[in-house]
Amino acid sequence: MIKHAAAITYKAAKRIVIFVVGVTVAATGIVMLVTPGPAFVVIPLGLAILSIEFAWARRWLRHIRQRISDAASASRSRGADQRRSAAEAQGSDGNGEKRKQGPEA
Repeated sequence: MIKHAAAITYKAAKRIVIFVVGVTVAATGIVMLVTPGPAFVVIPLGLAILSIEFAWARRWLRHIRQRISDAASASRSRGADQRRSAAEAQGSDGNGEKRKQGPEA
């Protein structure tokens, strides 16, 4: 009986500690959105801590990871397009070599 109550108390205490630490880290990240600091690192870290114990935090973290991945791939694509158009404007073939123009081409 006492062991069962102690196990429940331990689980509840663990859940409360994870909640308090995770919310504190995430709230610190939210404050860093308007003050200097790495908010875009700290907020997902807070969600990662919360996701240890809470399914809703796991879903949010999965959603944020997907959005970061999408943004990174869009950024890479945009960067490649910009490099390509800059190379075309300079008249190079994209490898830094000038394209031949005129009758010799």
